[in-house]
Amino acid sequence: MNRFLSRSRSALVIALATASFGLPAQAATRAVEVDRIVAVVNNEVITALQLRARVAQAERQLRRQGVELPPMEVLERQLLERLIVERAQVQLAQETALRVDDATLERAIDRIAGNNNLSAEQLRAALEADGVSWSRFRDEIRTEILLTRLREREVDSRIVVTDAEIDNFIASNPDAFSGQEFAVAHILLRTPEGASPQQIEAVRQRAEQVMTRLRSGEDFARVAAEVSDAPDGLSGGALGWRPLDRLPALFADAVRELRPGETSPILRSAAGLHIVRLVDRRGGGMDAVQQLEQTRARHILVRTSEVLSDADAEARLLALRERVANGADFGELAKANSADLSAASGGDLGWLNPGDTVPEFERAMNALQPGEMSPPVRSPFGWHLIQVVERRLQDVTDERKRNAARQALRERKAEEAYEDWLRQLRDSTYVDLRLERE
Repeated sequence: MNRFLSRSRSALVIALATASFGLPAQAATRAVEVDRIVAVVNNEVITALQLRARVAQAERQLRRQGVELPPMEVLERQLLERLIVERAQVQLAQETALRVDDATLERAIDRIAGNNNLSAEQLRAALEADGVSWSRFRDEIRTEILLTRLREREVDSRIVVTDAEIDNFIASNPDAFSGQEFAVAHILLRTPEGASPQQIEAVRQRAEQVMTRLRSGEDFARVAAEVSDAPDGLSGGALGWRPLDRLPALFADAVRELRPGETSPILRSAAGLHIVRLVDRRGGGMDAVQQLEQTRARHILVRTSEVLSDADAEARLLALRERVANGADFGELAKANSADLSAASGGDLGWLNPGDTVPEFERAMNALQPGEMSPPVRSPFGWHLIQVVERRLQDVTDERKRNAARQALRERKAEEAYEDWLRQLRDSTYVDLRLERE
């Protein structure tokens, strides 16, 4: 490994003039810088070329969004940190046998193209016209899928929301179901896991400097792009429009007291220090929906493992789907093959409200008519074969509030847990920074 690093650290390639120039080889030698190592993450390197590609991508994104570019050295430092955290996650995924096969990647690219009203070929042409190579785009999408699956496994699937938490949420958030939405932006200054008082004080001083800049009238989006440690920092820290119950509890409590354009004081969470700005608010005064469409569905769940890959799980469900299409009883197959607790009742999940299931499952279920079966669907729990039995409209005012509260609490907990998990992962990763070395 040391021999590899010592060879890789060279930032120069020696180009020799050919004999046709009639020059001695030594006199014709010249040095051309092509690449160098800017960071080592565990046993892998990040090179200057990789960082430059990410910088160019960020510059295009910021210009499209109308956000003023931060100084180049600041942008490079921010993006290098994001590359380090991304590389640490990819390494963990690979060490724990998470993979994204080509079929999954192709389906994701087809969805991206379809969402933009393009074919895959048209998407490729548009990207290449924008200076983005097709192979790099595919690699980035594969990495995004991999990191999403890692988050689902390590964080989202472990979130539990209790009935007591739902009761408390409804009692303490009477305006959560008003229909009002808030456009919020934020800045995060992350503190290390187990930070010392001196480290916390250093971050607090940074936060005070940021507040001074904002009070002097500097653009919030530009400051966020320059200093924020949050993944959305480069988009100006914008969270978009969200109802109050979809904001982290810390942010929701802060924006209640703010008028559009105002900024919160410095807030503290387990992840670090936050500064929140209320950009705007809209809506409100909506009557609660009295009727809700419910779906009765059943499913067969196949879980992946070290000995059962995604491709194998998908193939197993495709075979079961064909058997049902040829007359086999779905319920009996669920009893014999499903890894879910519902197997004992033939996979029957009962009447489901919107938000009762994870988004991947719900999207596939909502696309089905009664009696139809889905293709194999992947979720954080494994692979599902879903059949819709029937649908109905039901007066579920109280149920709706509870489901909305459950989903809001799940999202809040997941965001907070993910930030904490990322911080712990970053702090446990060996990193050797070389960006500013000669």
